[in-house]
Amino acid sequence: MRNLVWAIGLVLAALIIPVSARAESRIKDIADIEGVRENMLVGYGLVVGLNGTGDSLRNAPFTKQSLESMLERLGVNTRGANLRTDNIAAVMVTANLPAFSTNGSRIDVTVSAMGDATSLQGGQLLVTPLMGADGEVYAVAQGTLAIGGFSAGGAGASITQGVPTVGRISSGGIIEREIKFDLAGKNSVRLSLRNPDLTTARRMAGAINTYVGLPVAHALNPTAVQLTRPAGWSGDMVSLLTDIEQLRIVPDLPAKVVIDEVSGIIVMGENVRVSTVAIAQGNLTITVEETPQVSQPAPFSQGGQTTVVPRTNVNVEEEKGTGLVVVKDGVSLKDLVSGLNALGLTPRDMIAILQSIKTAGALQAEIEVL
Repeated sequence: MRNLVWAIGLVLAALIIPVSARAESRIKDIADIEGVRENMLVGYGLVVGLNGTGDSLRNAPFTKQSLESMLERLGVNTRGANLRTDNIAAVMVTANLPAFSTNGSRIDVTVSAMGDATSLQGGQLLVTPLMGADGEVYAVAQGTLAIGGFSAGGAGASITQGVPTVGRISSGGIIEREIKFDLAGKNSVRLSLRNPDLTTARRMAGAINTYVGLPVAHALNPTAVQLTRPAGWSGDMVSLLTDIEQLRIVPDLPAKVVIDEVSGIIVMGENVRVSTVAIAQGNLTITVEETPQVSQPAPFSQGGQTTVVPRTNVNVEEEKGTGLVVVKDGVSLKDLVSGLNALGLTPRDMIAILQSIKTAGALQAEIEVL
C-alpha cells in the first residue's frame, strides 16, 4: 500500500512540475472585456495664486481673455483695463474616466500650462468642466496642484529640475455623469486579447469550454474570443466572467526581435531561431587629421604672398577580430545569446549582426526597429 501511494505521488509530481514550469497567465491579465474601458476627458481652465510665475498677459492673449470672462461672470467689469498680473496661468486639464464610474466619485487630474508660465507651484485650479470626445461634460475639476519639479534662480544663474509647468491634483475631479453599460444583463461578450495571436485565442477558448463543460467560447480572429452565457448558468454574465478570468493558459509568442537603435536595446522572444551561419566581427577605424601650415615669402622679396598649405594625415586602424564563430542550426535563445556574447560585441555591433543575419535569410524571426 505504501509503495502504491509512493508511485501515485511520483506520477502526480511528474504531471504538476512541467505545468508549473511553464509561463502561464490568467485570462484577466492577457485579455480585456470589449466595452469595459476608460474614457479620456479634457478641459480648459485657469490656475491662480502663482507667485509671479504665471503667464504674461501680453504674450498670452487667451489668458487675458479668459481672466476677463471669468471676472465678468463674477460681476467685475475689466474690459479695456490694463491688466498686468502674472499670478494666473491658462492650463489644459486632462483625466481618465474609469469604466463603471458613478456620480460623485473622484478621479485624479493632470494640469499642464499652455502659455509662458515658468512654474505652477502653489497654484489653485479653478472649477474646470472636463468633456469627453462627444462634447458632453462628464466631470468637474478643482483643487491645489502638486508639482513634481521646481525652478529657482537669480540674476546670474538659474536651475530647473523636473517639469514645474505640469502638476497633478489627487482626487481633484468629481464625476457628474455616468456612462451606462449593463454588463451583468448581457448574454454575450467578446474578450479582446492585448497581444493578438491565433494560438493564444484558441487556447483561451479551449480553457473556457473545458471549465464550463459546454462550447460557450470560440475564437473569432487573433484578437477576439466570443463568449456566450450558457442557458443553464445559474448566475449572470459578471459571475461567469469572474470565474473564467482566473483560468490560466500559456500565451503563444511570435518569433520577434525588437531593436531600439537610439538606446541600443535589443529584446528577443524565446522562439527566435537561427539557421547555421558563420559570423565574424571586427572594427575598422579611419582617422583624418587636418594640420594646415602657413607658408610666408622670404624677407624683402618682391611680390610674395602668404599662403596656407593644407596638410592631411589619414590613418587606418583595424581591430583584430575573433574570427568566424559558427552558430548552429535551430539553436535556442539561450545558445544564440551565448554565441553572440562570445564575440565580445557591443549592443551596436549586435544590432548590425542581427540585421545582417536577417538579410542572409538565416534569422527565423521578425525584426522590428523602433
